[in-house]
Amino acid sequence: MAEAKIRNISSFSRFLEMAAFSNGEMVNYSNVASDCGISAPTVKEYFQILEDTLTGRVLPSFQKKPKRRVILAPKFYFFDIGVANYLLKRGRVEMGSESFGKAFEHFIYLELYAHSKYTDLNYAISYWRTASQIEVDFILGDHEIAIEVKSTEMVTTRHSKGLKSFAEEYHVKKLIIISNDPYPRLIENITVLPWKIFLDQLWGGEIIK
Repeated sequence: MAEAKIRNISSFSRFLEMAAFSNGEMVNYSNVASDCGISAPTVKEYFQILEDTLTGRVLPSFQKKPKRRVILAPKFYFFDIGVANYLLKRGRVEMGSESFGKAFEHFIYLELYAHSKYTDLNYAISYWRTASQIEVDFILGDHEIAIEVKSTEMVTTRHSKGLKSFAEEYHVKKLIIISNDPYPRLIENITVLPWKIFLDQLWGGEIIK
């Protein structure tokens, strides 16, 4: 059945390009459908095919009893950063560029997903975004841990806005910013971790158990 749905190769090829532009972003089925010249239900089926074939994964929004109005649309990530880079014709991803920031976030998501599955902890991973555009990249479990990913080499208080807003609504055990900072430190109650140290702690069982 899935194979039959992609018999129109030209439409599916256009969809793959548009799906690449949706990588790491909120999925708007109607917008993708308009760009591809197909229906929104067909686009939704195509995304489902990517999930079923393990080509990509949908990241749901965190919606537990929100005080603020939150965005319900999911995000989408390909199973590999290289696939997204190829479809987007990114070429060399230079540190400090917008494409580097997106790839960096994608990389951290893949590590979180792998850790959740390989350790059999199977904790939920979601993102949080309000209608006023306040966002947290990743929420682990039932809001135990909130993570923001910043490709900067110097995290400042302005990078912590999303985490602080989330902590105002939910009880969070750990608030973490993953970055390219040279060393770990604290900004009030938020832990800033260089990405290598974060991954060591994640796979060492120190982040979530």
